[in-house]
Amino acid sequence: MLRICFGPEDLARTRVSPTPHPMWEALLSLYRLRRRDGEPVFDEWRRSVGPQAPATTRLLTDLVPQSGYAVDFLTPMTKDFCLTEGLDALRRTPRHRLRTDLSVLARDRRLPSWTTTLAEGRRDAVVQLADAVDQYFTACLAPYWTHVRGRIDQEHTRQVKLLAEGGFERLFQDLHPTARWHYPVLELGYPVDQDLHLGGRGLHLVPSFFCQGMPTTFLDGDFEPILLYPIRHTLGWSAVDHTRPLASLLGRTRARVLQTIGEKPCTTSEVARSTDTSLPTASQQASALRAAGLVTSRQNGQSMLHSITSLGLALLTGHCAS
Repeated sequence: MLRICFGPEDLARTRVSPTPHPMWEALLSLYRLRRRDGEPVFDEWRRSVGPQAPATTRLLTDLVPQSGYAVDFLTPMTKDFCLTEGLDALRRTPRHRLRTDLSVLARDRRLPSWTTTLAEGRRDAVVQLADAVDQYFTACLAPYWTHVRGRIDQEHTRQVKLLAEGGFERLFQDLHPTARWHYPVLELGYPVDQDLHLGGRGLHLVPSFFCQGMPTTFLDGDFEPILLYPIRHTLGWSAVDHTRPLASLLGRTRARVLQTIGEKPCTTSEVARSTDTSLPTASQQASALRAAGLVTSRQNGQSMLHSITSLGLALLTGHCAS
């Protein structure tokens, strides 16, 4: 059981994330990718992305077993839930954190020899690991990321409404079937007994697309207090893969940028956030789409506002109808 202990200031500092956490979703999706029992909602996604997983995914599965503890350093917390920032934070992981987490993982399984260089904090090993996360995300999650973001946004809206209608008691009890709220303790079903003392830091509730079964959090209580919990799914969700065919024509990142702009006019910063790319990358991709006549851009205060053209919409609509 997981027991989350609140202090006098913690409720006021508790919030629900409106966006998914890319690094956590990458880690949790690795569990889904390899577990085939009792998870039919992910079957179609698993069949689709399994053959696409890069060879470097092996580095990740070495650190993420089929069940149980996975190293905390794979899911660094950053100011914004952005893949670029998460990868940068992973590359900066201090050696003591690498050693600590790997020693915990080694209690229950034998680690491959390459993790020795990782535990030593060798930069080439850490960079190689971050690159593996990036490659895995691009191949297996990026084609579905617009859908993932949309579902998390819907969940955030629902939870904000619950909080307004029934306070934290209603919010907490709706998080998970095992949730029990008796101030000052929130109890949830968990694979092991663990206590999390918030100590005035509040709790960051993060709806998760690839979390399944029990909620999850960091093993190390010194990290920012976070609770990832599973959202509800419907069978066939992975049929809304809106970027794979178009990506063959434009490239995956550019296809995602076009789809984002096609959903509604947005600034370069909004494109970057929605597609989990850096601001320079978003600007470069929007410029390329503008040069091809697929989007238009105009100055809007200090920002550049991008809108889809009729040609871009025809391309996007034809893709979506296929």
